[in-house]
Amino acid sequence: MAIFLIILSCLLWLLSLWLLRGRQVGAPAASFAALLLLSLAKKNGWQLLPINLTMLTGWLCMTLVVMFVCYLQAPAVRAQTKGWGYMTIGGLCGMVVGLLGNSFAASVSVLYGIMIIGVIIGIFLGFLLYTNTPDGRPVAPRSGHFLKYLLAKGFPTAITIMQGGVALVLLVAMHS
Repeated sequence: MAIFLIILSCLLWLLSLWLLRGRQVGAPAASFAALLLLSLAKKNGWQLLPINLTMLTGWLCMTLVVMFVCYLQAPAVRAQTKGWGYMTIGGLCGMVVGLLGNSFAASVSVLYGIMIIGVIIGIFLGFLLYTNTPDGRPVAPRSGHFLKYLLAKGFPTAITIMQGGVALVLLVAMHS
């Protein structure tokens, strides 16, 4: 059963990354469902990853807030997909760089914080890179739409990627 839950969780994380392109509202929900399923994976009665109820409650609240904020956006903003690839790849790269913090931090909470900061910086730099392309000029820093668009699209992207990063942080911490 644990293998089935792990595979289903990985598929849900892939679905959440795919949803970031079109239905960005559903991406954090799919990512949270993956984290929830992973918390149910057990071997010999023991959890494979120490994902507790406090962590799940916090991420559920963040997921609901992000989904609510996405629904409150104007339909034109919600339908935009500009720069999603740059932000997603930047966030994933930032998460990987944040996981490298394990080389100098022994604490799980420090590694967790480094991963979160890495995702945020990665999304910002990915979006900044996108604004230097011809398609990104309408949301360039001097356009007046930079911060609004970054927050509208970057916040759901960050929450989606961070939820996957939680499992990776715990996995790295358990095996180091």
